This record gives sequence, C-alpha cells and structure tokens, in this order.
Amino acid sequence: MKHILLPTDFSDNAYNAISYAVQFYKDVECTFYILHTYTPSTISSSNMLDSYSVLKMYEIEEETANLNLSELKESIEKTFNNSKHTFVCISAFNLLIPEMKEIINKNAIELVIMGTKGATGAKEVFLGSQTMYAIKKLKCPVIAVPSSFKFETPKNILFPTDYKLKKSNKYLELIRDVCKEHSSILHFLNAYYHLPLEEEQKRMKVFLDAFFIDNAHEFHIGEDQDLIEVIKTFEIENKINFLVMIHNKHSFFENLLFTPVINKMVYYTNVPFLVIPSEERIESL
Repeated sequence: MKHILLPTDFSDNAYNAISYAVQFYKDVECTFYILHTYTPSTISSSNMLDSYSVLKMYEIEEETANLNLSELKESIEKTFNNSKHTFVCISAFNLLIPEMKEIINKNAIELVIMGTKGATGAKEVFLGSQTMYAIKKLKCPVIAVPSSFKFETPKNILFPTDYKLKKSNKYLELIRDVCKEHSSILHFLNAYYHLPLEEEQKRMKVFLDAFFIDNAHEFHIGEDQDLIEVIKTFEIENKINFLVMIHNKHSFFENLLFTPVINKMVYYTNVPFLVIPSEERIESL
C-alpha cells in the first residue's frame, strides 16, 4: 500500500495533477491524502480584536474547504472508479509547506504529486512557487506535473546524472518501482564536457547498471551543450514523457551565483518531473 500526498487549491492545474496521480498508480493499491490549506485573507488588524468575527470567518473557510474537498473526492471516484484507491480528505488552517511536513511524518507519506504552471521570463519568480518550495523544503520525493500535460504511460524515462549520487539513497527504489510498474525504458544521460569520469563516478555507473538490471535501461552522453539544452534535445529526440533528477544540496554561494538546474526544470520541463532529495539534503532539512 502506497501513501501519496496530493495538495490542491481546487484549480484546474491541481486537478490535472491529481488526475495524473491516480492514472500513474492505477494498478497499485494506494491511499491518497488530498490536502487543502487555507488562511482567511479577510482578517485585518482592525477586526483581529473581534474574536467572534474571527471565529465566524474561520468557520466559513473551514466549511467551504470541506465542501470543496468532498465534491473533489466524489468527482475523482466517479471519473476513475478504482477499487485499489482510497482517498482521505484533509483541510487545515495552516500554511501549505508546514502542513505538508506534518502530514508526511504522521502518515508515512512516500511521495507528493502536485501541479506546476511553468513560466516564461521574469514570471518564473511567481509561478509554480509552491511546488518549488515543496521540492526545497520536503524530505520526500515530489512529482511536478505541468498543467498542460495529459496522462501518458511513462514508457521512456530520462534520468540526467553526473553519477555523483549515493548508492544508499533509499529513493532509488522508487525509480526502479516506477520502471517496473510501467515497463519503462530508463535513459541515463550524462553531459560531457571533455572531462573523463572519475573513478567514483565510474563505480556509480556500474552500480546503476546492476541496480536496474531487471529494468530496461540505456546510458547516453550529451556533448558540448548547456545541461538544460541537452535535456530538452534528448526529450524531443527520444519521446521522453517522464523526467527524474536528484536534488543535491547546494551551498549558499552556488545558490547565489547560479540558478540550480532543478529550479529551471520545474519551470521549463514539458513532462512530469520526479525530484528525489539527495541524502545530504535530507540530513540538512
């Protein structure tokens, strides 16, 4: 039984991610926790002293959230009608990320699936920010589903890597399970800049070859391009419909001087994107 968290703000974007989730795991027994958080925006400093008004606004927000969750659950169950799936609705007077952390710990959540709107130019600062915060702040893997993406079985999965991950990362098993469940081909892609792999990287490549021995997989090299462009080109040429990356722990100066690849991909990828936290990130959170 898998335990999966599905945040929603009741938008089309959020519904699309939930729709993707239940189809992605259509053959797996799952409990889906549908979460909506709210903080009444109408509460101002002038009426904060009026405890009755505050209480009434809270009650209205709570009732509205629970009604919308009930309707959403009914719609999902009617549309997909899967006896393997159970849905638990949660509404909370809280900010999204703190509430997600609490639910993940309390319910042994294995995966979060949520929507991301994508962006162009300066708008990337504002769009998809909750998904980006979730990726940065949670110890749990996150699948970001672009709003325009309709479900496709992930037959070709792309895993860009520098082979500097840890063998002990427990979430490698998640990738293997996804490949098994969907009979996927896993494509490892290494960007090559005329520097040979170090011995540790070579050992990791050998380990991955053995770890995924029961899954169809291939190793590729992308030469002399920006990593984002390598990924985009490979996606198009190989009909990639699912992307996997490890989110490494970046230092303060790396974050200050460079935009991490993960951040860019959340906004610009056109396919669902599984982000797995590295062990260093998990330990630092």
